[in-house]
Amino acid sequence: MVVGVETKTRKNPLMTKCNQISFEFPSLDRRKIEASFSGGHISSDGGALFLRQADRLLGLTKSISKVMTDPRQSGRTAHSTLDLLRQRIYGLALGYEDLNDHDCLRKDPLIQSAVERSDSLASSPTLCRFEARADRQTAIDFSKVLIETFINSFKNAPEELILDFDATDDRVHGSQERRSFHGYYDCWCFLPLYVFCGEQLLVSYLRPSNIDPARHAWAILKLLVQRLRQKWPKVRIIFRGDSGFCRWRMLRWCERHEVKYVVGIAKNPRLLEQGQNLISESAVLFEKTGEKQRHFACLQYKAHSWDQERMVIIKAEHNRQGSNPRFVVSNLSGNAQHIYEKIYCARGEMENRIKEQQLGLFADRTSCHKWWSNQLRLLLSSAAYVLMETIRRVGLKGSEMARAQVSTIRLKLFKIGTIVLKNTRRIRLLMSQAYPYQKLFAHVHAKLNTG
Repeated sequence: MVVGVETKTRKNPLMTKCNQISFEFPSLDRRKIEASFSGGHISSDGGALFLRQADRLLGLTKSISKVMTDPRQSGRTAHSTLDLLRQRIYGLALGYEDLNDHDCLRKDPLIQSAVERSDSLASSPTLCRFEARADRQTAIDFSKVLIETFINSFKNAPEELILDFDATDDRVHGSQERRSFHGYYDCWCFLPLYVFCGEQLLVSYLRPSNIDPARHAWAILKLLVQRLRQKWPKVRIIFRGDSGFCRWRMLRWCERHEVKYVVGIAKNPRLLEQGQNLISESAVLFEKTGEKQRHFACLQYKAHSWDQERMVIIKAEHNRQGSNPRFVVSNLSGNAQHIYEKIYCARGEMENRIKEQQLGLFADRTSCHKWWSNQLRLLLSSAAYVLMETIRRVGLKGSEMARAQVSTIRLKLFKIGTIVLKNTRRIRLLMSQAYPYQKLFAHVHAKLNTG
C-alpha cells in the first residue's frame, strides 16, 4: 500500500502529481511495517571522515591544490580547487565513479563535513569544467606530489626500494584523443604505466597503446632514481619488471648508475638451446617420480642487439602439462632460485594493486574526450588509492583487515548508515548500533589520530 498526496504541477496546473510520503510492507508478528523518507539527514558513508583523517596526515590534497593553476577569477568562485579535489578524490574512494553521482552526493551532510564545507558541494558540471582545464603541466606537478608523498611516508631512510613497473590495458568506448587499437588486448584502449614500491603508488602515467610497452619507462626510472637518491644517497634501488621492459639500453643505464634489476625475458630458440640440458633433466626426473620439477641455473646470454653478455636465470619446470621454462635477466648476486622465487615472482603482487586501481577506484574511467582530462582522472584515482593505502598501512595495521583490498575496506569501514545532526556548535554522527565492526572502527580512529 502506498500513501500519497496530490499536488498541481507548476508547468500544467490541470495535471496532478502524486508524491509518495509513506510505504507499507507486509506485516510481521501482527505489527505493521511502514516506511517513509522522513528520517532527516542520513548518510550511507559514516566512515568517510577516515579519508579526511588520512588526508590531513599526508597533506595530500593541500599539496596538490597548491600546484594546480586556477584560471577562474579570484573571489567569484563558490568552490575552491581544494574543495573540488577533495570532493572528487573522496567520492572515488567511497565508490562514486561518475560525475553524475555528485548531483546527489553534493547534498550529503557527512561528505560535506569530510570536504570541510558546511553547504552544498560542487555540481557535476562544475567538476566537469575542473577536469577539462587539465594540461601537461598539471599532470607533471600532480605526479611530483605523489612521489613526494611517498618519500614523506618514511620516518627513517630505507635500506632498499624495489620499484615495480607494469603496464595494463585501459579500454575506451568512444572517440577519445589518442585512442588506438591494440592487437594483443584486441580492443581500443590506452596503455597506462604504473610504478609501485610494495603497496605504495609512485607513478600512474597514461599512454596511447600504439607504442612499445617500455616507452618512457626509462625516463621515469631515471627521474625516480635521481629524486630518491637525492633524499637517500645510500638507498639500494632494484628495478623489477616483466619481459615487456627488457630493453638492453635500459639495463645498461641501470648498470652504469648502480641500480640493480631483475627483469623477465621472453624465451627464444637460443635461450632454449642454452638451457636444454636443464630442461631435459627436469623432464626425465618428472617421468621417474611423477612429481612436479623445478630446477634453476644461471646462463651467460647476449642477444644480437645487446652490447654485452648478461646473466640470465633459467627456471626449468616440468609438470603434468609439460615443459614450462622461464627466463629472467638480472645483475643481482646470489642463489638463482632465491632471486627468481623470492624477488622476481613477488612482482605478481603489483597486479593486485593495479586491479585495485581499476576495479576498486575506477582508474579506467577515462571517458573524457580530451587527453589531459583523462590523465587527470587517472591521477585522481591514484590519489584516492594513496589515501586508501594509508588507511590500510597506518589505520588497519595490526588488525584482521591489515591486508584487505580497497573494496573490502570501503564496504566494512566506510559504508555505515549514519544520522547527521548539525547545530551551530557541533556536528554529531549517530551510527547504527548494529554495525558489526565497532572495535575495528575505534582501532582505525586511534591509529590515524596518532599517525
